[in-house]
Amino acid sequence: MSEESTIPTAEPVIPAEGRVAVLTEPKHIDVRTLPLPKIGDDEVLVRVEGCGICGTDQSEYRADPFGFAPIVLGHEATGEVVKLGKNVTADYSGKPLKVGDKIVTGLRPCGHCAICRRRADMIHLCENGEIHGLMPGEDHFFNGWYSDYMKCNPGAVIFNVNDMPDRDLRILIEPAAVIVHAVEEAKKIYDFKHGSHVLVQGCGPIGLLLVALLKTYGIRNIVAVDAKAARLEMARKLGATAVVNVADYDSVDAAADAVREATEGLGAEMGFQCTGSPAAAAALFKYIRRGGSYCEVGFFTNTGDATYNPHLDVCQKEIKLTGSWTYQAGDWLEAQEFLKEAKDRGLPVMDLVTNVFPLDQINEAMEYALSMQGLKIEVVPEL
Repeated sequence: MSEESTIPTAEPVIPAEGRVAVLTEPKHIDVRTLPLPKIGDDEVLVRVEGCGICGTDQSEYRADPFGFAPIVLGHEATGEVVKLGKNVTADYSGKPLKVGDKIVTGLRPCGHCAICRRRADMIHLCENGEIHGLMPGEDHFFNGWYSDYMKCNPGAVIFNVNDMPDRDLRILIEPAAVIVHAVEEAKKIYDFKHGSHVLVQGCGPIGLLLVALLKTYGIRNIVAVDAKAARLEMARKLGATAVVNVADYDSVDAAADAVREATEGLGAEMGFQCTGSPAAAAALFKYIRRGGSYCEVGFFTNTGDATYNPHLDVCQKEIKLTGSWTYQAGDWLEAQEFLKEAKDRGLPVMDLVTNVFPLDQINEAMEYALSMQGLKIEVVPEL
């Protein structure tokens, strides 16, 4: 053992106060400086390194549809452990956890509802669970990642990600877990083959990560559908073999013809809906061939009803349909492996992070995200 390795690591200096970005009402976030919380025996204090802006964060910022304000948002994030409660010695997977480790956090099921007690395979559907960054009220201001420091509550699902040195790659773990879970749900209704024709509708960060995941799975025929040329170009870089820009067509039927042209004249065998648009959700039925399958990924907030024809769109085609909601803890482990493989293959997944704003400019960051000019917008404590 070298002399250098025997020198104990200095404990990090933790300030008495830290900033939090509080959504007080729609379209207004107030950056406040508050005393840091005390850390109990089962809690963890994390120095925030960065947090992405999710579609859910945008919905809350725009209109507070959940009635969460006042709240500190932010859940697509990563940071460094600066203080550990004495009972916290390992992450969710059993990997040792210590001060200085880089982490990400997943959902925290309540552990006592009917789903938690009876269906361990469905704890992501726990109605009483918590996600750091979606906990309303002043008591939870340091439970959101749009801050300088974030407190992990007792029982939090934490993952040690020291083997992923790139901050931007770690920030993509949470959205990557969303698409890993979606594919796992889709496998229940569709048997993926290398030669499958799979369609991804909506090329925001979720859809683009899904394209890359399908590519790493060896799917050779991936059709990306969107209304923005730049996003479709990124889809090609991440593995799409054909793209359809719906803005080039004057009707859903015309766009469906373009999809059929890219899929042996039949339509997609499997379609993933990632837009959050009811009109797009309805259109996807037209893009899927008879005997095909449909996975709904894009609706994490209520954006309205979609219209479909039960005879033409479902019965006559004998379409199989499933939905995907958030993720299970194990999906986070698979998401980490996917991102590492994608990077090793040269797929430009980190290029999804297009813009970085300091915490003090979080209102500007949110407005920029809503403008859809970039892809993944990131907020960091300091630039």
